[in-house]
Amino acid sequence: MIETVIGIIGAALRISTPILFASLGEVITERAGVLNLSIEGTMYSGAFVGITVAYQTNSLLAGLIAAMITGILVGILMGFLSVTLGVNQHVAGLGLTLLLISACNTVNRILFTNDGGQVRVTPWKPFDFGGPIFSQYWLTYAAFLIVAPALWWLMWRSGIGLRIRAVGENPESADVAGISVSRTRYFALGLGGGLMGLGGAFITLAFLGSFTINIINGRGWVAIALVIFGRWNIWRTVTGALIFALVSATQQQLRLVPALSHLPFEILLALPYLAVIAGLAITGRNVPYPGAYLKPYRRL
Repeated sequence: MIETVIGIIGAALRISTPILFASLGEVITERAGVLNLSIEGTMYSGAFVGITVAYQTNSLLAGLIAAMITGILVGILMGFLSVTLGVNQHVAGLGLTLLLISACNTVNRILFTNDGGQVRVTPWKPFDFGGPIFSQYWLTYAAFLIVAPALWWLMWRSGIGLRIRAVGENPESADVAGISVSRTRYFALGLGGGLMGLGGAFITLAFLGSFTINIINGRGWVAIALVIFGRWNIWRTVTGALIFALVSATQQQLRLVPALSHLPFEILLALPYLAVIAGLAITGRNVPYPGAYLKPYRRL
């Protein structure tokens, strides 16, 4: 029993990694007042570009960097649509997601038709420091020990974080104080997009070593829900990602229980997503959204 629990915790840390990168990126963008619904598409493009570059260059690190740059560029494009042009943020984000997924699938078929439509690389191996819990990819260690603490410091202890939060709460006052609202929102979207691309690349460069259609499998939408669950707080969002991953790892173990073998596979598969819905239903009421959430800003 204890070994099973330890195995579930170890698996949960791995499962939570891509969602954690994406949701932390979304915390930053939404704190700046922009709802970025292109997370699914950004992760998808990061996963595809990352493994494609890694395959062409024979370098996983080059693929990871390319995925982050791709995410940054998508964030900048989202900024052009929502910040500069003032396009409805829901429409811009959903449109980008559809465009990016379609483009990646099309290019994948063009480039890798002779390879059976699937590109493969030798992925990163976990570092084993003893037992399932401490047998993790270096990106998992980085997510929890470096990225999350660094983003917490950035958002709540640095001048940059103060400007991001000011723009997200009251852009008019921030503008009067000499803060460029558009520049700050572009920065938040770019940084957030880079983390989303990194989350997508983790799946192809570490988790699987290959790219398949629908590889993100809704993780981007889960990340959006986790940001609301976490109330735009770094550590609450980390907790939400871990809870989702624990439920996901548990349902994988439940498939092996003989007494549950008669249950339809889809019921167990839906458990993590039901947990997200339940969490939002319990904690999502009276959520204090950022003051300028979804509101475009134009200087008078």
